[in-house]
Amino acid sequence: MSSPVAVVTGGNRGIGFEVCAQIGAAGHRVILTSRERDAGEEAVHSLRARGVDAESLTLDVCDEASVRAFGDSLAAEHDAIDVLVNNAGIALDGFDAAIAERTIATNFFGPLRVYDALVPLLRPRKGRVVMVSSGMGDRSCLGSERRERFLAPMSRDELVQTMRDFVTAVGAGRHEREGWPSSAYRISKIGLNKLVEVLAPEAPGPINAVCPGWVRTRMGGAHAPRTPEQGARTITWLAVEAGDGPTGGFFRDEAPAEW
Repeated sequence: MSSPVAVVTGGNRGIGFEVCAQIGAAGHRVILTSRERDAGEEAVHSLRARGVDAESLTLDVCDEASVRAFGDSLAAEHDAIDVLVNNAGIALDGFDAAIAERTIATNFFGPLRVYDALVPLLRPRKGRVVMVSSGMGDRSCLGSERRERFLAPMSRDELVQTMRDFVTAVGAGRHEREGWPSSAYRISKIGLNKLVEVLAPEAPGPINAVCPGWVRTRMGGAHAPRTPEQGARTITWLAVEAGDGPTGGFFRDEAPAEW
């Protein structure tokens, strides 16, 4: 039998690279993505040196044409994939309309776009999806009415429009009056956490979000307390070890967490 296949976006460095290493060590063939071809190939070389069966493909999660081409490439080579880890993301300094738009486009709409492109390939009833989120995606930062809205059930269309409304409110200078914090990163992760709830009933298998903790990466900085290996652990657990469930949840340290 062929090895199960795992796709990891943003897998060329940091937490994503370590997720590739851990999932590969569990016996999966790993397909990692990066925006730059050379960075992806360098990561594959390092993974193969560690005994991981890996390949790389270029992908820009914000570019619909890039995501479509990526999905077509996978479909041409693989009948099904067993794991999708949506890890690619950004954390930008500052806060204004441009930063809000770019952050939401990358951290929320990027994973949704990749999910939509690859869901036909996910193995029925078994394909697992893990969204790499953050403890910063805590609804307590929202105004009371806005928080209640995120606590209530939402349709996919309602969630998508809500995320667009945030970007619009920032551009109009009214986001605080509407119950939003001045942090696009936090809202992108709140949206991602909610997204797994929204998608869970229709997903072909378990779909969950993970807080990896504060990790020593280029994004997390040198003073973060966790190693990439520690940050990747719960992601790997949900991707390859957690049985047929759970689904639609938010996890930290291999356990359900509040957000």
